[in-house]
Amino acid sequence: MSEGTLAVTPSTSSPQSERGHRILIIDDEISIRESLETLLTIEGYNIDTAPEGESGLDLIDRSSYDLVLLDFALPGKNGLEILQLIRERNPDLPVIMITAYGTVDHVVEAIRSGAQNFVQKPWDNEKLLADIRSAIARFHAEEENVQLKRALKQRYNFENIVGKSEAMLGIFDLVAQVAPSRSTVLIQGESGTGKELIAKALHANSPRRDKPFVPVNTGAMPSELLESTLFGHVKGAFTSAIATKKGLFEIANGGTLFLDEIATMGFDTQAKILRVLQDRRFMQLGGVQEIQVDVRIIAATNIDLRQAVRESKFREDLYYRLNVITIDLPPLRSRREDIPLLSAHFLKRFSEENSLPIRSLSSDAIRALVDYDWPGNVRELENIIERGVVLSSGQTINSDLLPGHLTGRSYSSSLLEHNPNASLFDIIEDIERRIIIDKLERCNWNQTEAAEQFRIPLSTLNQKIKRYRIEIKKRVKE
Repeated sequence: MSEGTLAVTPSTSSPQSERGHRILIIDDEISIRESLETLLTIEGYNIDTAPEGESGLDLIDRSSYDLVLLDFALPGKNGLEILQLIRERNPDLPVIMITAYGTVDHVVEAIRSGAQNFVQKPWDNEKLLADIRSAIARFHAEEENVQLKRALKQRYNFENIVGKSEAMLGIFDLVAQVAPSRSTVLIQGESGTGKELIAKALHANSPRRDKPFVPVNTGAMPSELLESTLFGHVKGAFTSAIATKKGLFEIANGGTLFLDEIATMGFDTQAKILRVLQDRRFMQLGGVQEIQVDVRIIAATNIDLRQAVRESKFREDLYYRLNVITIDLPPLRSRREDIPLLSAHFLKRFSEENSLPIRSLSSDAIRALVDYDWPGNVRELENIIERGVVLSSGQTINSDLLPGHLTGRSYSSSLLEHNPNASLFDIIEDIERRIIIDKLERCNWNQTEAAEQFRIPLSTLNQKIKRYRIEIKKRVKE
C-alpha cells in the first residue's frame, strides 16, 4: 500500500460512478495539496484547492462540492473553526479532517464537531480513497432522500414554506400525511415561525381545498366581539346589532377555520368552541336555533398550552380536543441551515416586487444572518431582507445594509454625525427614535408586541411614536 505523499498510483477498484465528483482540499502545505490533487485527479475526481480556511469558505460559497478534505492545523482560523463555519453553510457536506498530530482528543473533537472521518499524515492512499468513496456515497444517499422529500414538498404545494433542514422536511411529511384527514390540528411555535402558512398548506392539500379557508386572530379582539365574529348574531342581540349577521363558523362551513393565538380566548368563549368541536353545532348570539356546520378547526399558539392548563389559564378539556395532532414549528435559530435559503427566497421576492436588480447577499452578510438568534424568527428575517433590498444601491446586499443589532454595530447618533454641536438631549432623542424603529421592524410593526418587549405600556410607546413622527408600516402576514 502506498502512503501519504510517497506514491500516487491510482486505485484499481475505483468505480465509474465516482467520476466527476468535486472535492475541495484545504491545506496550507503546497506539497500536501499537490499530492492529494494528483491522487484524486487520477481517480476521476474534480479538485479545487485552498491554502487556508477563509479562501476555502469562499469557494464553498461559490461552488457545490461532494466532500472537503480539511487540514487540522491551518493559519488563521484552525481546522475546527473552519469545520464549524462549513457546518453553518452546509450541514450535510461531508468533511474528512487530515492532520500530522492525530491525538485522541483531536479525533474526538473533530467528530463531535461534525467531521465524517479523521486521517493522520502520512495517510494510506487506499484507505483514504475508501473513506472518501464511503463518505460521498453516504452523502448522495442522504441527498436522494432529501430530493424525494423536496419532490413531496412541490407535489403538495408548499412553495411558500422554505426549508431544507431535517426539522422542516419532517414537517412537510407530517403536513402531507395529516392534510387529507378532518382531524383537528394544533400548531405550536414562537411568533413569526409561519404557523398560518402551515395552516394554509393543510387546507390546500385537503379535500376541503375548494371551500373557504377562514383565518381569525382570536387575540386581536375582546371576548364579546370575538364571539359575535365567530358565531354571528341575530338582529337586536345587542345594541349595535341592527341586522342578523353570519359568523365565521358558518362562513367556513365545508372548509377550514384557523384560530390563531387561541390561548388568549376567555373561558366562556373556550367553552363554546369546545361544544362546536364536540357536536358541530352552535347558536348565534341572541339566537334560539342551533346551526350545524362541517368545519375543520386548525388552532395555533405561541405559548405552551400544557403549561397554561397547569396554571388554570386554559381549559383542559378544550386542550385535549385541540391536541389531536400537534405540529411543533422550530424557531429559526434551531434551523440555521435554512437561513441562507430563506434569505435567497425573500431576496428574489422583494427584488421582483420592487423591480430592483439585486441578485445576492455578500458572504459577510450571510454570516451575520446565520450567527443571529432571530427572536422574531422568519418574519423578522423577511423584514430585514426587505429593508436591505429597499436600501441597496447595487446588486449585492452587504453587512453594512443590515441593522446594527445583527452585525454588532452600536447605535451611534446620526444627528451627532451631521451636527457635532447637537445637545445631549437631542442626541438621546435621536438614538431613542432609531431604537424604537429598529424594535418595530423586528416586531413586524406590531406596537403591542414592541411595547411588551420594551416592558413599557402601549400608551407610552404610542406617545413616543407620535412624538418622533415615526411612520408605522403595514404589517406582513405571518
